[in-house]
Amino acid sequence: MSLRLPGPGVLTAWLAATVPAPLILFEWTHRWEEDQPVSTALWWPVLAAPVLAAVLAARQPRRPAVAVGVSTLATTVLLALSLAFFRWVVPLTGEARWGRALLGGAALALAGALIGYAVGGRHHRRGGPASRRGYLIGGLAVVFGALLAQSTVRLGAEDSTIGEPPREYGGVGPYTTSAGRFTAPAAGAYAIFAEGFSPPDPDCRVTGGGSEVRTAEPVSVPPGDYGGDAATYAWVATVRVPTPGTWTLDCRTTDPEASYVVGDVPEIRGAVGEMIHWPVGVVWLLGAVPGLLIVADTARRRRTPGPTELS
Repeated sequence: MSLRLPGPGVLTAWLAATVPAPLILFEWTHRWEEDQPVSTALWWPVLAAPVLAAVLAARQPRRPAVAVGVSTLATTVLLALSLAFFRWVVPLTGEARWGRALLGGAALALAGALIGYAVGGRHHRRGGPASRRGYLIGGLAVVFGALLAQSTVRLGAEDSTIGEPPREYGGVGPYTTSAGRFTAPAAGAYAIFAEGFSPPDPDCRVTGGGSEVRTAEPVSVPPGDYGGDAATYAWVATVRVPTPGTWTLDCRTTDPEASYVVGDVPEIRGAVGEMIHWPVGVVWLLGAVPGLLIVADTARRRRTPGPTELS
């Protein structure tokens, strides 16, 4: 009987529980102006480690030492990947004891593996071909994975932003007082923020100083929750001006009540600061990969009947 490592189904469940879940649940249960500390996110993979290790150990057909060792090692590797995500991809606010989190999660994984093997390791059964339900599960994982990937990038960027709410230099719309003008203190890049519920995809252009019209570059996955108690803002585009001075902003949108303001470009730590500028299709595809792997694994197992692998 062969050793059974985590399949696409297990990997998908682990990623869902340890990457988007902490960000989305915090968003649902806290006020919009609160940034998530990294400590609250790390509890998710640490506490999920013994559950995963127990499931893996219960399905291992080998001797106890091998089953427990492999299950603990596989779980620790996935735990390290989830911790790395919150350290380098979405580095949230606050400090964390990374080494202690990894060692604590590994210890819990060992305990979970022992329990899992004791409960189910002695009753392992061989299985037949994979069920067609794998296609349905994989398809649902593709759809939800794509949606969760976009939300994860957006929320991760919001909570990884450094500094105070961006300074405003002027704007356009019924809720601004600068009549479509803003004063740039220096040459360079400036962010365009959508106020409140203004559409996140305006066609914004900047003119002034006798120079040619400059088109703003849209932010593919606009992070929001910027601002203060008076209003919230979402970073929807970036424009570059060649010289300091007064410029005119024109943002075309289907909402006549939409307002947009110009401010400093938010400083976002980690790789997520670049991911918000990736094409949305690439972000969706990244989130759909686990579901596609489930579909491919189901097709492979149905073509080659044999012992059911962990999925």
